[in-house]
Amino acid sequence: MKINILKMSVLLAILAFAGTSLVGAQDDKEYRKELRAAGARVDSASEVFEEVMKIKDRSIPEDIMKKAYAIVVFPGTLKGAFIFGATGGKGVAIRKIGREWSAPAFVNIGGGSVGFQIGGQKIDYILVIMNDEGLKGILEDKFEIGGEASVAAGPVGRTTAASTNATLDASILSYSRTQGVFAGVSLKGAVIKQDKSMNTAIYGKSAKQLLIKDQALWDTAPAELQLFPKTVAKYVRK
Repeated sequence: MKINILKMSVLLAILAFAGTSLVGAQDDKEYRKELRAAGARVDSASEVFEEVMKIKDRSIPEDIMKKAYAIVVFPGTLKGAFIFGATGGKGVAIRKIGREWSAPAFVNIGGGSVGFQIGGQKIDYILVIMNDEGLKGILEDKFEIGGEASVAAGPVGRTTAASTNATLDASILSYSRTQGVFAGVSLKGAVIKQDKSMNTAIYGKSAKQLLIKDQALWDTAPAELQLFPKTVAKYVRK
């Protein structure tokens, strides 16, 4: 009887270990899947930002980049999706921490008004966040651009000397690129939400926790996600 009890105990221990190992393997598989998706998003955002900043005399002005509080890029956003309510675009956000940049957090964009034309074109959007109000705004559960924080079409070129005070006083400057043309654009009415599932899978926390509470530096992120803050840093003189 004692032998049978011992055998049963050993069997239960083996089964418990096997179950734990299976759960652990599944968790690791899901993490790797999310990391690959996040890495692809970071790579796309980095490519968009790099290409835009290399446009001669039509990129985001250097003095705007110096004052930037945070940068958000939505690569390849589907224009028609804003009208029909489909998923608009998936983006990456980083903030300035002292003289460095943060680890990337993940956000999505959708909604919008009839100002978004139908046609199914893919457009790259860049948001330059100019102050704390703008950053906290985009990290709310559901943030409508132009609602709480002021937004303006961002100036382009070497200098902002010709820009109006209204533009320079805005919390968010918005830009778009389509068919090779880069310019400031009004994104009023678009809705930004945190990508809770991706942020939780990668960091175990929300975008708001990552960028505002913890202010995690770029080098604390997985290596696959470090390209975007590195790319932005190239265009901001310390």
